[in-house]
Amino acid sequence: MPRRISRDARPARQGGHFVSPPATGAKKAVTPPRHGLARVLSKAGVCSRSEAARRVLAGRVGVDGRVVRDPEFPVVAGRQRITLDGQPIAAVRRLYVALNKPRGLVTSVRDEQGRDTVYRCFDGADMPWLAPVGRLDKASEGLLFFSNDPEWAARLTDPATGPLKTYRVQIDGAPDAAQLARMHEGIEDAGEHLAAHSVVVLRASERTAWLEIVLDEGRNRHIRRLLQVLGFEVLRLVRVAIGPVALGGLAKGQWRELDAEELGALTAHSSGPDANS
Repeated sequence: MPRRISRDARPARQGGHFVSPPATGAKKAVTPPRHGLARVLSKAGVCSRSEAARRVLAGRVGVDGRVVRDPEFPVVAGRQRITLDGQPIAAVRRLYVALNKPRGLVTSVRDEQGRDTVYRCFDGADMPWLAPVGRLDKASEGLLFFSNDPEWAARLTDPATGPLKTYRVQIDGAPDAAQLARMHEGIEDAGEHLAAHSVVVLRASERTAWLEIVLDEGRNRHIRRLLQVLGFEVLRLVRVAIGPVALGGLAKGQWRELDAEELGALTAHSSGPDANS
């Protein structure tokens, strides 16, 4: 008895010839992603993306033996030989650093006005390139992270995944219950909604008060603008914790590496965005 062939399994007729149908379950070849050369250098922890673009434009970067001057030149990381000043770029050790930022320093790699930046705190340290993870304005102080891991930094500063941030804030007055409620409910300023996740009065006198303010969202100069609308001037602002990592006894202007336990805790406790206060 002849074996019956299902319709789907029969060869298809095309142009007078029989063509077998494609084999089911065949795996398609996966094309590795290509990224711009400057981005690849930054992802490798060599330098910032903008600095990488400058080095590419200056003719300092080569791909597979030839100089490339286009920062957006597509390359496959790990598949092509990339050199900087003739030397192959090596996988830089990922570094995660906590700094107690002093007041008066600008959170920037370089400042157009010539002001001192937070990088002054790293003078003399043999460290790879690091970028600030979030910001603290010139008049603010306290805990600030640095890293050469762009993906980790992006998770911490993303509004959907960043951890809560805790601040101790001294103001020129003592808020009443209604003002505390407004801080929590939020106010509108310059088209933005500014609110605190929580506010607690730590101590107060007739002239000043110390508040503990926790943010779960981040806006430029968030705390200062929120308090100014309510009629208070910020006298001092110190970030004392980012997620579960506290400033602790780290001296002003000093830094230390985050340990594995702290890095794991930061990932586990991610719940809100970066805040630039």
